[in-house]
Amino acid sequence: MTQHDTSSLTGLWQGQFTYPRGYAPEFFTASLLDQAGMLSGAITEKATETTPDHSILYAVLSGHHTGRQVVFVKTYEGTVRAHDVHYSGTVNDDATEISGTWSISGNWSGQFLMIREGQATQDEALLMEAEI
Repeated sequence: MTQHDTSSLTGLWQGQFTYPRGYAPEFFTASLLDQAGMLSGAITEKATETTPDHSILYAVLSGHHTGRQVVFVKTYEGTVRAHDVHYSGTVNDDATEISGTWSISGNWSGQFLMIREGQATQDEALLMEAEI
């Protein structure tokens, strides 16, 4: 297993979030840049049942982490989803997983899990973010 710097969450992450009401889970890819605990990045996801055309959705994220606690907001860009999604989670001991809950204020909430894809340097994460 690759050892990760538990102080940095920079890298490429594969994720899944679940819905209430029996909808199928959705999968996403997140490119995170961690600069002294401040998080920024980009997310792509393929919509399923909740978006009629099943399109690819793009979002930006911003947030922070302190120790193992992670908080960020996902903001969709130019899609039928015109809401922010708030994420709150915990990083595991070797910084390869983040799990927790997501919520849309006054609406839905569910669980999420993100798994890091190998060790990425800060330069690689910047390049990934620029390409998305």
